[in-house]
Amino acid sequence: MSELRLHQVAKRYGRQPVLHGIDLHIRQGELVVFVGPSGCGKSTLLRTIAGLEEQDSGQILLDDEDISRQPPGQREMAMVFQSYALYPHMTVAEMLQLTPLLQRKPGALSGGQRQRVAIGRAIVRKPRLFLFDEPLSNLDAKLRTHTRVQLKALHQQLAATMIYVTHDQVEAMTLADRIVVLHEGRIAQVGTPEELYHQPATAFVAGFIGTPEMNFFPLSLGKMLSPGQVPSPEHMPSPDKTLSPWLQRLASDQRAATLGVRPDAFEITEGIPTFKVDLVENLGAQYHLHGHFIHEPGMKLVVESRTPVRLGQELALQVAPERCHWFDAAGQRLPQPSLAAGQENPHGA
Repeated sequence: MSELRLHQVAKRYGRQPVLHGIDLHIRQGELVVFVGPSGCGKSTLLRTIAGLEEQDSGQILLDDEDISRQPPGQREMAMVFQSYALYPHMTVAEMLQLTPLLQRKPGALSGGQRQRVAIGRAIVRKPRLFLFDEPLSNLDAKLRTHTRVQLKALHQQLAATMIYVTHDQVEAMTLADRIVVLHEGRIAQVGTPEELYHQPATAFVAGFIGTPEMNFFPLSLGKMLSPGQVPSPEHMPSPDKTLSPWLQRLASDQRAATLGVRPDAFEITEGIPTFKVDLVENLGAQYHLHGHFIHEPGMKLVVESRTPVRLGQELALQVAPERCHWFDAAGQRLPQPSLAAGQENPHGA
């Protein structure tokens, strides 16, 4: 097992910066997943760690050894690519360095078989670090799930240090000990899957992590707050009135803020309907309800339900204050208010 440290790693393509001073510590035995939208720099960062790309500045330390200028072959890393990267002239047995068990060339294997051979070839090298660049993206849904479970079990068995790049949130959330969310060549947040889901540091992370994505409600605090009120127009699910003192203080130094609510935070209750269902996605165990506020048709949102709901049905919604996320005008997370006295929670949770 090895640990990896990145110190101010930066990379440019011509005049275009793609990595901006990345600082990161990956501990021994961790499985860390890099995730982010297309063009965020996740694959470039992985390739830079592998030595396939050369950073313009900064250090890459493997067990405190500076490998920043070492060629890829000397870094003692094993990499599994999206495109399998198998040697077409070798048999599976040769690539796995085993006694002949399967005398077939890669061209005679299915996609899933090729990927398992690629992973197996990486394992037998006994590297100091495993690197995976979207290894499951070419597989069908069933095989992807099966291979993902196998990979998770393999990590637990080997206790090896692994870095895994994916655009798939399910892979990131189910595989990772910690997730690194990248945005425009910068680290937006590092944390466990639970931390990223329940305590997103920014509105970007909140919207990127979670499917369906978080609902966002822009609030003009100066216009919407008067003494004793909370920022809840008639058509919005209202946070508890105990939040009012905190919101009053927030309004004093914030011109605008954003309320974020995950679809699974809404509760369907008895009362005056506020939400109309425009589209129902039936996922079997749950339903994703796409709709709008009755008194504000332009304000769309998604709600999760465990019970069947009809198209066009009007529902009353409720959300608990502790399930609300608050972001300032710049998209940074605001401290969560105390539910009892309207005081800020020093832990920000």
